[in-house]
Amino acid sequence: MKPAVFLDRDGTINEQMGYINHIDRFHLLPGAAEAIRRLNLARIPVAVVTNQSGLARGYFPESLLIEVHRRMLAELARADAHVDGIYICPHHPEAKEERFRVECDCRKPKIGLFVRAARELGLDLARSYVVGDRWSDLKAAAACGAKGILVLTGYGRGDYEYIGPQQQIKPHHVAEDLAAAVDWILADLPACYR
Repeated sequence: MKPAVFLDRDGTINEQMGYINHIDRFHLLPGAAEAIRRLNLARIPVAVVTNQSGLARGYFPESLLIEVHRRMLAELARADAHVDGIYICPHHPEAKEERFRVECDCRKPKIGLFVRAARELGLDLARSYVVGDRWSDLKAAAACGAKGILVLTGYGRGDYEYIGPQQQIKPHHVAEDLAAAVDWILADLPACYR
């Protein structure tokens, strides 16, 4: 069982655009691919864990979500980086399609996606890290027993200033961006992973 790094997608890996309802709206954040490559070089599994309620709400088709993830993987590959899995929650109470209008266990801050990734990839959630730009990512980290890191990209700066002060759960670390989060993770990991 290995520790892993779970990454939120929008606002952490790529620019927060509201809903990516067209492929042209997908842009990796500066330094994100290199940060993921550094985790790959350290042999730390990386899983993307993302809520995608826009699919449920009918803002974009499933084919676009697949296309966005293909582009993300291709752009990471150009930087010699990769992720070990992509886990999405397509559900929402206001979903247009009934198949997405369910009470699920996977919409963050619930931990169904993390549990599934841990089972499929052989990961130890309690020794892992969750990096995201929303408090829902930090709440999921706490529920998993993982260390939560808030990045100030995407919604992060606003969440940190306006939502965070009222929250009981606090981040283990606050980082300017994914690259800075990875700096902290690599320093925090046991020596056998450095």
